Amino acid sequence: MKSRAHLFASAMRLFVRCFRLGRRRGQNKLIRRLRELWSYGRLCLKSLFYNSFTNSDTIIDSLFEPIYWLVDHITRWFGVAFVFLVIVLTSSIVLIVYICLLPLILHTYSLAWILWHIFYGHWNLLMIVFHYYKAARTSPGYPPQIKSDIPSVSICRKCITPKPARTHHCSICNRCILKMDHHCPWLNNCVGHFNHRYFFSFCLFMTMGCVYCSISSRNMFIDAYNAVEQMKSEVLEGPGVMVTETGLIFSILPLGFLSGQTYYQTPPPPYTSKERIFHKCVIYLWVLCSSVALALGGLTLWHAMLISRGETSIERHINRKEQHRMQKKGKTFRNPFNYGRLHNWKVFLGVETRSHWLTRVLLPSGHPPYGDGLTWTHYPISTRNTMLAI
Repeated sequence: MKSRAHLFASAMRLFVRCFRLGRRRGQNKLIRRLRELWSYGRLCLKSLFYNSFTNSDTIIDSLFEPIYWLVDHITRWFGVAFVFLVIVLTSSIVLIVYICLLPLILHTYSLAWILWHIFYGHWNLLMIVFHYYKAARTSPGYPPQIKSDIPSVSICRKCITPKPARTHHCSICNRCILKMDHHCPWLNNCVGHFNHRYFFSFCLFMTMGCVYCSISSRNMFIDAYNAVEQMKSEVLEGPGVMVTETGLIFSILPLGFLSGQTYYQTPPPPYTSKERIFHKCVIYLWVLCSSVALALGGLTLWHAMLISRGETSIERHINRKEQHRMQKKGKTFRNPFNYGRLHNWKVFLGVETRSHWLTRVLLPSGHPPYGDGLTWTHYPISTRNTMLAI
């Protein structure tokens, strides 16, 4: 009897010990897991300051990464819509010019002015259409995906492939682009080595065309605006109503009207529906062309400044940071791709002889740029900088 009671007590003690041991193991596992999470969090926080190049810009970029992702995907989805919008707006301006402005020019201008308007207008339109098509349809250039002996400056963190000099990753196209300048949503394409000239030429000739339309239709815009204001006053001014210069409306009913006498007011000559549409089209043309000329003109000047310095939009920011870093060390930074203003333009436009200014700049030309965008030691320039940019 005692032996049975002793065995039962031993079994109960063993069960209690196992239960306590399981609880301790569970608690130890939970504590170990919390310690791992805390260590991982500290490691992630310290990784933001792992070297001297990390600054507030890196932290801000990390915090705004979801916003960048959203903007990239919206730009990718609406790229086709932006291209369609460019085609529709440009076509509407061309139709208004042909239907409204050109007949008036043919009837009122002298023969010399008529020939000049016809020649310049069609030449400008041809350059706009050609360069926009080439900029949108030409591939900007991609580095090879296979292993090669081409020198590279770094490894792309997204593609995990070597990046040649002046190559950057486009988050919208999800590819590395040779000599990338930026991703243009109005082209639904990246601006890179092989279509950079087409993009700049399109901006330049589109600005010139908008300025031309704005100046040519300035007097017509003033007349149309006055006509539209007169049409508005016709709506407000009825029999027995007068609109003052301050916009106040007074009744001008004569006393004879109250005594039963008949009162007549001669209405101004009305505008036909065709004339109203004509005036509104002229206003639409002038406002749209003037707005595009200001916005696109500023962008064209900015890119012209970058071309004169031998830089792209991305390299502009990189070189500025590198310049400040070198100044702190007491050194001078020089862009190795800057060959002087005139040589930079010759390299960018592909001008080798004097005749090329006509055949390759003032006329549509599909000649490729210098080189393949992978190496940058082939330019036929006698003067070169020897210091490299990072």
